[in-house]
Order: sequence, then C-alpha cells, then structure tokens
Amino acid sequence: MFDDPAPDAGGAVVDTGAPLAVRMRPRGLDEVVGQTHLLGPRAPLRRLV
Repeated sequence: MFDDPAPDAGGAVVDTGAPLAVRMRPRGLDEVVGQTHLLGPRAPLRRLV
C-alpha cells in the first residue's frame, strides 16, 4: 500500500526515504511561493534565470 513512491503535486515521483528538505525543495521558479515582485513573469530574477 505505501511501498511505492508517492507522486508530488506536480506529478513527479518523490522518494519517501529522502530527507524532508529534499522532498520540499522547489523544483522550479513556478513552485516558489511569494516574492512576486522578484519572481513574477516580468520580474528581474525571472529574466536573469
């Protein structure tokens, strides 16, 4: 029942044995919450990356 790796919200498979920090780490800029003035569609950091 719980032996298979669980998919995360984005559909990627998450290793349940991985440390919590690895499982919670954003995998892209779209997963970063807040700071829209820096990471929004036309924001400076988004354009640099």
